[in-house]
Amino acid sequence: MTPLQRAILDEVDASFAEQVAFLAELVRLPSDNPPGDCGAHGARTAELLMQLGHAVETHVVGADDLAAAGMQSARNLIVRQSFGLPGPCIALNAHGDVVAPGAGWSVDPYGALIRDDPRHGPVMYGRGVAVSKSDFATYSFALRALQRLVARGGLRLCGAVELHFTYDEEVGGEIGPAWLLRKGLSRPDLALSAGFAYAVTTAHNGCLHLEVTVHGRQGHAAMPQAAVDALEAATGILAALYASRAALAEVHSATPGIDTPTLNVGLISGGINTNVVPDRVSFRIDRRIIPEESAEAAETALRTLITEAAGRYPGIRVDIERRMLAQPLVKLPGAARLTTALQRHGEAFLGTPIAEHGVPLYTDARHYAAAGIPTVLYGAGPRTLAEANGHGADECLRLGDLRAATATVAAMLAELLTA
Repeated sequence: MTPLQRAILDEVDASFAEQVAFLAELVRLPSDNPPGDCGAHGARTAELLMQLGHAVETHVVGADDLAAAGMQSARNLIVRQSFGLPGPCIALNAHGDVVAPGAGWSVDPYGALIRDDPRHGPVMYGRGVAVSKSDFATYSFALRALQRLVARGGLRLCGAVELHFTYDEEVGGEIGPAWLLRKGLSRPDLALSAGFAYAVTTAHNGCLHLEVTVHGRQGHAAMPQAAVDALEAATGILAALYASRAALAEVHSATPGIDTPTLNVGLISGGINTNVVPDRVSFRIDRRIIPEESAEAAETALRTLITEAAGRYPGIRVDIERRMLAQPLVKLPGAARLTTALQRHGEAFLGTPIAEHGVPLYTDARHYAAAGIPTVLYGAGPRTLAEANGHGADECLRLGDLRAATATVAAMLAELLTA
């Protein structure tokens, strides 16, 4: 390690027990989205950040924006640290909302239980511990390590660091990062979003959500010929959608870590009663869009497929409503500065090369990139979501990865903000 890397790791280690306790408290307070009642978690996070000595701006999201996002309460938090000399501003963004725990847990999903693993050392369990409450802790304590080194005269920095902690990633990020940027509350030069400790993510898929409502005409099940069966038509439309997946499987991304576009139907509802021909069926489609695709072309093709399939059923009408469109994350000029610094320091702290890759999911990073801000993802997450049971039962985080990622982020900031 270089002297600076050693000094940073010493600072991280000096506060590590406090950092673990900080993360545990975030895990113990639910912030499931839906239902999206995340205001209390944001308030408690602000209190914890202030206890660390950070000045915190709290921006409460209004009722209209909450309703548009399908949430109940949310507040966006900003911590701003200027180092006094002109230089770039680097934003660090993570989200505190999580998916509901679901079934299959062997531990309390809000317990923040720590178990010792013979191979990997201590591991914390809980919903959101890896995705991405961990990076509230990573980024907060990386900044704290730099503040302490600067205060002691061991480091001279320029520019600024901002922490952006938001609560709507699970429903699209429109009232989190996009809201902060749209309102002019921040305009960083570079951005880092929550990610994985063993790789820097420089691209990810986009995602289109469509809600399809199939309208027929109800009638008595004893006389189905007098009705128009919406479920029969929906079945035909679904068959066409599933058949289209064969063509998607032939399309491949050139980005390591991303393979093909995908299509999934995740929700379906309809009907009145067992003895009634259903007059209405609705379902929602998730279409993942690889970086090489046009999101607009993908949506047009999907709408055309649905409309043509519905046209085979006389008396049927379909409504197609876009529920969400997340553009893919692609590299912007300037992002390589973040990537190379994170790779160099990550290898020093983890003892293994840090890859550059893409991921098939979508994240809040795209909002920064859409605003022209070079953005990559890096944080305390695992090698893969499956390894951490992300969005599954017994979600977990190796605390050694939290330590190394915190030091890596601090060292990257120190390198890019050196006066």
